[in-house]
Amino acid sequence: MAETGASPLPAIPPPASRRTPDPRSPLARAEQFLWLTARVLERRLFAYHFRGGDPGPVETALDAYRNEDGGYGHALEPDVRGPASQPLHTARALRVLDAVGRCGGQRIERVCRYLTSVSTPDGALPLVRAAGEARPAAPFVPVAADPPGELLATGPVVGLLHRNEVWHAWLFRATDFCWQAAESLEASRPYEIEAAVAFLDTAPDRSRAQAAADRLGRLVRERRLAVLDPDRPGGFPVSPGRTPGERRFPHDYARDPRSLARAWFTDDEMARSLDFLAAEQEDDGGWPVRRPRWAPAPAMEARTRATLEALRTLRAYGRPLGRPDQA
Repeated sequence: MAETGASPLPAIPPPASRRTPDPRSPLARAEQFLWLTARVLERRLFAYHFRGGDPGPVETALDAYRNEDGGYGHALEPDVRGPASQPLHTARALRVLDAVGRCGGQRIERVCRYLTSVSTPDGALPLVRAAGEARPAAPFVPVAADPPGELLATGPVVGLLHRNEVWHAWLFRATDFCWQAAESLEASRPYEIEAAVAFLDTAPDRSRAQAAADRLGRLVRERRLAVLDPDRPGGFPVSPGRTPGERRFPHDYARDPRSLARAWFTDDEMARSLDFLAAEQEDDGGWPVRRPRWAPAPAMEARTRATLEALRTLRAYGRPLGRPDQA
């Protein structure tokens, strides 16, 4: 006989093939996912973007990652886990501040001083510098004592500072580096092309930026660096050193319809890309991360960021998301 008052065993969920589709809106499902898995920072960002939240709480949450040298650390970017300031973390902090309209003032002056201190002789930023005691990092993130400057790190930072009309001595050489790198980029490395777009979208010389973007667009199409038919991804090669899941799509290059990269794709190609992005939302409400999973916490933290980016991209193109409370 069962013990009186014993709690019933939880029901075993049916296989995915027999589950009833979740009737809630994509936005409501994503919010549930974020409440279950996200850090405070990503929760505050969701509230700001989709619930009319104030930017102040976002800044407060971001401050937990800031160091005395003006840079950011403490695994702000999930794939580098140490507390030390890194260009990779600091670039992410700038994206957060730009997203909430707070990319200015003394905070940015301190950030620029940090960027100056870690720049290479050509004025560029490395991704990650070895600092003090070794800390865990993803195997695909290069950590070196004297790393080279890279467009991948420098382009998005310089682009954000130009968009916010920040002027600092560091920007002059860094901008020159980005121009040279973007205008000479030839290798089939989609992530570098995305970084070049992040710079070109707000570079001060608009005609020069347009010409550079046109050249990169031809490169993307000639080398099939964007999956133009999501139903047949095998026809588009994976870049050397990447996993099959790391193919790039039109929406990866043009996350906003105002981007210079939007002109690289037809309306039909972009529509198919956005259809694919919308369909990628998983049963738990979050979006997947295409790069390799190397540890549980970084993988989940990266998914929360991917979820926010997917929602913002879909909204930028006018795709319906519903309301957070819509069931």
